[in-house]
Amino acid sequence: MLVLSRKNRESVVVNGTNGFDRKIIVTVLEIKGGKVRLGFDADADVPVHRLEVWERIHAGSPTPNPKQSAELPKQRVPYCN
Repeated sequence: MLVLSRKNRESVVVNGTNGFDRKIIVTVLEIKGGKVRLGFDADADVPVHRLEVWERIHAGSPTPNPKQSAELPKQRVPYCN
């Protein structure tokens, strides 16, 4: 597990290698009362789920069902410097 420290409005980029052109930018939006709000900026076809939702989608299913992955509407969060 990679562990990073980020301050408010700082970001981390997750990107593949060798021609994988998709990226996910994770930005700390707010730190308040022991909670951190994160923004995820990803291509529309890259599913982003909370772990518990991802586990439900994949429980007993060898391949993910795209209709199940639409549990929550996707919202694009603009990149913040």
